Amino acid sequence: MKKGIGHHQVGESFDDFLLIKDAAKGVASNGKPFMTLILCDTSGDIEAKLWDAKTEDETTYTPETIVRINGEITQFRGRSQLKIMSIRQAQTAEGVQVADFIEKAPVEKDELAEKLTEAIFEMQNPVLQRLVRAFLKKHQNDLLLYPAAAKNHHEYVSGLAHHIVSMLAIAKELHRLYPEVNKDLLYAGIILHDLGKLKELSGTVTTTYTLEGKLIGHIPMMVEDIGRMAEQLQIEGEEEVLILQHMVLSHHGKAEWGSPRPPLVREAELLHLIDLIDAKMNMLNRALDKVKPGEFTERLFPLDNRSFYKPVFD
Repeated sequence: MKKGIGHHQVGESFDDFLLIKDAAKGVASNGKPFMTLILCDTSGDIEAKLWDAKTEDETTYTPETIVRINGEITQFRGRSQLKIMSIRQAQTAEGVQVADFIEKAPVEKDELAEKLTEAIFEMQNPVLQRLVRAFLKKHQNDLLLYPAAAKNHHEYVSGLAHHIVSMLAIAKELHRLYPEVNKDLLYAGIILHDLGKLKELSGTVTTTYTLEGKLIGHIPMMVEDIGRMAEQLQIEGEEEVLILQHMVLSHHGKAEWGSPRPPLVREAELLHLIDLIDAKMNMLNRALDKVKPGEFTERLFPLDNRSFYKPVFD
């Protein structure tokens, strides 16, 4: 059985198909043009440099193109890199499709949809329940397909729904420990906090940021959408709407992390912490899955550029 690019170790050779996730051109110190390619399959992605890139290379090796690559796994600044020996476009007759290279959530879409519905049924506050139900009805198809980010965590098909459902599971356990927490408010904040990414991100294949996403961002867009939806449902002015907007505004925790306001409500603080836990555990689990016991992961930039050790003992 062939192993994916994410499971190749430094020093191993590689000869297989990969999908170009991103492509950028640059100029080396010797003045010669090169391309930086982010290549992926269902096991993860890796960076590669195409040196002495010609003009036709820039038009040939574009995002969403499948390529056949022969090369070797090297390491640069603590991260794996693919050294390209040869590269060419895949041929139609070779029978490979873009869908074959796209990572998907480890949970089926139907199960994710079921968990979201269960959370709504658990909610008793009519204002929060109506708001959440309206948003899920409006975005049900995209929500079950979109990634949660362009890179770093849950950046795969159905990643957004997987992230939300995982956060709901954490919230359920924490509510048992801290019954004073308003579960309805916490659930509503979890389900809606990242829905603005449906406008911020371009889609599910080679995910990039939309113009709206770059200029405004998912947090302000979602706060505005909550206000607009509340008007449509004729519940504007209710305190739940205001608090929910605050939870979305503050879920990144600090201004330097992208939050216009810090959490000023207990459930907003908890939402921020649950979001951090789930994002970090997703990154760590996927990185540790690619190394053997007794080895370190590659450096994880969002986790302070640390490499994590995988213990030998169970």
